[in-house]
Amino acid sequence: MYSYIKGIITEVVPSHITVENSGIGFLIKVPNPYRFENKLNGEIQTIYTYQNVREDAIELFGFSTNEEKQMFISLISVKGLGPKGALAILASSTPNDLANAILDGNDKYFKSFPGVGAKLSQQIILDLKGKVNLSDAKQEVKDERVENVALALKSLGYSASEIKTVTKKLILTSDDTINSLVKQALRMLNKA
Repeated sequence: MYSYIKGIITEVVPSHITVENSGIGFLIKVPNPYRFENKLNGEIQTIYTYQNVREDAIELFGFSTNEEKQMFISLISVKGLGPKGALAILASSTPNDLANAILDGNDKYFKSFPGVGAKLSQQIILDLKGKVNLSDAKQEVKDERVENVALALKSLGYSASEIKTVTKKLILTSDDTINSLVKQALRMLNKA
């Protein structure tokens, strides 16, 4: 029903975030609420949403990118994996990492998530192998961290063309912090 909500994030707690829009506070369950802590700044944010309707509840799930939302929808289509499990997977992974694991048939990767055993891990790969396209996941590189690296480089006096060239070459993993990515970018710029 809702594709996205634009509003101000007013609350970040372990179970959800609250986004205020037109005087209404939307309780939105997200993969990792603490990713939104730096957005408690009074600025309007876009949260991509998915509404899940069950017999006993109506829940709103939110994501920082549309790619993350699409991966969530793919994950909950897997038999035996519900929204809670899909959120847990997305909390410590990226759509790109997940797409790579699916395409590589890496069931060990999925077994590392809480509540995902051997059977469910294989089911995820079986159900999603033909549906998840790596080129779609690569678009997820509109990662917030890349934007922050660009801002950091700009503040250091690098030109827009230098920043664009180096941010395209960044190698992103889910473990990388903005700090480590800035260092990676600076190493590339110093070699140029």
